[in-house]
Parts: sequence; C-alpha cells; structure tokens
Amino acid sequence: FWQGDAAALRTLHEVVETVTRLMAPLTPFITERVWQDLIVPVTPDAPESVHLTTWPTAEASAVDPELSRQMVLVRRLVELGRATRAESGVKTRQPLSRALVGAVGFDALSAELRAQITEELNVSSLAALSEVGGSLVDTTAKANFRALGKRFGKGVQAVARAVAETDAAALSLALRSGTATLEVEGETITLGPDEVIITETPREGWSVASDSGATVALDLEITPELRLAGLARDAIRLIQEARKNSGLDVADRIAVVWSSSGDETTRALTEHTGLIADEVLATSFADGSPDETFGPAFTDEPLGLTFHLRKV
Repeated sequence: FWQGDAAALRTLHEVVETVTRLMAPLTPFITERVWQDLIVPVTPDAPESVHLTTWPTAEASAVDPELSRQMVLVRRLVELGRATRAESGVKTRQPLSRALVGAVGFDALSAELRAQITEELNVSSLAALSEVGGSLVDTTAKANFRALGKRFGKGVQAVARAVAETDAAALSLALRSGTATLEVEGETITLGPDEVIITETPREGWSVASDSGATVALDLEITPELRLAGLARDAIRLIQEARKNSGLDVADRIAVVWSSSGDETTRALTEHTGLIADEVLATSFADGSPDETFGPAFTDEPLGLTFHLRKV
C-alpha cells in the first residue's frame, strides 16, 4: 500500500465500499461518515448517502474455488510455521534462512502464494520436505485407527501392521500426491491422507510443527548475516514505537539520525539502511548527531542504539 500499488488500492476500496453498505443498517452514522469521506469524492455516480444505496449482491463468477482452497492451505502453513517459531523461542522479527513444507497441495501452489508464505514466516526460501532428502528428516507413519476402523473393522490391525512396516518416507510422498497403495495379507488396498498419521521430524537445528498431514520445519541456524537482519528489524520496531509515542500520523514522513555503541548494531543499520528507511517512512536515515530541529533522544540499551527523529 505504501508503494501505491494500483491493484491493491482498488481491491481495498472495493472491500471498504461493500462492507460499508453491509454495515449501514447496523451502524448508520459511522458508515455514513465513511461513505462521505471515501466513496462520494471519487465515485461521480455514487448515491449521496450510503442509506440510498442498494444492498450488495454476490458475484458468484468472481469466486475462484481452486484459489480459495489454496489460500486455506497457505493460511494453515503460516499458522504452523508461526507455532513452531513460538515453540522454538525464535522471535518472528528474526529472519531465518529457510522453511521446509510437507503438505498435500503444496506442489500446486503458485510462486505468488509461496512468496506470501515466505514473507509471513520471515524466511529467505521455501522448499518441499521431499526435496531435501532423507538425511535431514526422520519420517514415521502409523495407522489412524479412528478413520481406518470404519472401513476395515476387525481387519484394521493387519492394515496397521502394514503401515508400520512400509517405508514411511515413500508412504508420505505418495500420500502428498493424493493416495497410497499397500499390500495387506495378499490384497492391495488404497489409503488416503486422513487414514495415516505421518510425522516428519527435522533433526537437530530445526523446529517442526505438524497437524493433520501438514508439516512446516524451520532451519534455526542464525548466520551472521541473518543476525544483522534481525537487529535491523529490532531497530524498525523501536523507531515505529517512537513515531507513535511522538504523536506522528501513520503516513508522516520522517528524518532519523542515529548513533550506536555496538559494532553489530552499527553494521546492521549501515547494511540495511534502505530497508529500515522504507519501513519507517524515513526520507533520510543517517549515522550522526542531531541538530536543533530534531526531537528528544530515544535509547535502547540492549541494542546500544540512540536515535532522534523529526517530521519532514
């Protein structure tokens, strides 16, 4: 939105307009204010009041069922990734090198949707668990008795033994494609993803979360470069808080002057100047001493960072 992407802004405007019309009977005054401020000025043929508009109608042709299903998977993978981050104790602001995903439907996700997962999990790259080979991941498989019992009744124990004895990694790979076949007492049976419980556990140095056949693993190794990127993110948070505490509007542009007593922090802010400036809406972000036009100092001892800002 800050970059003025036309598609994003048009989508937001359409959503705000539709929700305003839906809410009008319930919250008549605030929706009228939104209508007058956001809709009337840019829509020449708009009714003069939200209460004179027609009720929104659904456009079934605009619904993309496949995209909707894929977005359900994307949100689920992001939730799992955030859960395993929380469990590992690595804060969300700290970038990580990669995430590995095992889930039915992951291979079909577009590059755009994969990029969305990458951004939400704050990782540099995203790949399938199957792409990294068996040396990285321990895979186990066991029967889901609740699901299999309905199909096989007393024969469920034989199916469970076959599941336990098969190659768990190969079974997991087959189930990601939809179904897997097994030989059980001379008979070939077909199993679905909900009938087998697959657990894929990355080894030391990784954190993993699994649920209902989906797995997300995060590489926890923090290289010096990732460490500096994390410090830059910490600085962004501090400056954003300082903006808020200074009473600045969310869209105000600022100038920032900073100094640091820590070598790592100095390197982080120097190497990531562009990123920090973009995130905090700074027209200038420089190491130095402030003049009389800047506000009071903001200091963070753990980072060894002191900075001043002013509205441009």
